[in-house]
Amino acid sequence: MESLETLPVAIKDKLLVLAGSMGVPADLLPIVSAALSIVPILLVFQLLFALTTIFERKGLARIQNRYGPNRVGIPFTDIRLAGFGQFIADGIKSVTKEDVVPRAADKFLHFLAPVVLAVPIFVTFSVIPFGKHLVGIDLDAGLLFFFAVGGMAELAVFMAGWSSRNKYSLLGAMRGIAQMVSYEVPLILSALVVVMLAGSLSLVDIVNQQAIYGGLGIAMWNVFTPWGILGFVLFFIAMLAESNRSPFDLPEGESELVAGYFTEYSGFKFALFFLAEYLGLFAAMGVCITLFLGGWSAPVSFLTWIPSYCWFGMKLLAGIFLIIWIRGTMPRVRMDQLMNFAWKFMLPLSLLNLLLVGTLKFVDSTFWQWLIAIIVIAFAWHRLGKTLSGKRTFAPRTYRYAE
Repeated sequence: MESLETLPVAIKDKLLVLAGSMGVPADLLPIVSAALSIVPILLVFQLLFALTTIFERKGLARIQNRYGPNRVGIPFTDIRLAGFGQFIADGIKSVTKEDVVPRAADKFLHFLAPVVLAVPIFVTFSVIPFGKHLVGIDLDAGLLFFFAVGGMAELAVFMAGWSSRNKYSLLGAMRGIAQMVSYEVPLILSALVVVMLAGSLSLVDIVNQQAIYGGLGIAMWNVFTPWGILGFVLFFIAMLAESNRSPFDLPEGESELVAGYFTEYSGFKFALFFLAEYLGLFAAMGVCITLFLGGWSAPVSFLTWIPSYCWFGMKLLAGIFLIIWIRGTMPRVRMDQLMNFAWKFMLPLSLLNLLLVGTLKFVDSTFWQWLIAIIVIAFAWHRLGKTLSGKRTFAPRTYRYAE
């Protein structure tokens, strides 16, 4: 099994030797090495994006008691592939569809917006450790790099809405920016809990500190601590809002805004927005796994023989199916509910969690850590929930008629 663990590295080494034997200059070998590290990861996640579109359609169809895609297969044959050829048809349609640009639009920014959204998301994959030996770049401030690069999404959303010269696109962009900024605060604060515990911003160090097995051979993941499980819940909710996933998909609310900030996009540009949304979700889910679920580490010691990248992949797939399940069961919230939830519930709980981890870390007894944390969190959850669901009094409606 050790050979399976190091198989990707062994393949890369053989390809580097092959490149050198074919006359590639020694000065270019580091560039070839970087490409061999990053390109496979990007290709795997693009394939995962294609398959997720099918899994999501089939999963939602199952939840809603209807058929999903089951027609598209191999052209000119009767082979249907259970509908798994649908993403190929979608890709061909996106590439060949006409690129329509409004006459009044800023054509340069209109073209640049999907590129600015997609490219930084590809870059974020370079710092996520997908396995014990699978990390593109081991940065000392990998988590900071992830949040800094991911922050360019707000700029791209504004560029798309403003350059379209469409009031619905601009309104969708304003919604998107307000939502992303609001939920980025609890997202970062919930991640700071792990930084305080690990004492490092390196995602590799954070995983290595969780790949330790305690009593009964159970891994010491951050989610198994009282502040870690609250941080995981807050990070997961904020991640859904940052990725525009249900029930927080207001920037592209079809019933009010047609399609949000990319209303005036078609063809391959629209496909880039669609691709960037899913890849951003995968990247955020990968960081969530790294911070709270042990990254590539196994949950128990007797399963460490399974390759580490398989564990990361299984956790990622489980997270994706959970997100699909949430989309099929929860209705979309209103805009006021969205903002109130971020600032009146998520933010106070995130700050409280920081206070808990800073205080309870000095309590030696695990029992007292859990007891104090449960009491404090339950009380705060109840009181903050009351502020969201409290009764409101409205003034009597007055009807006025034109004379």
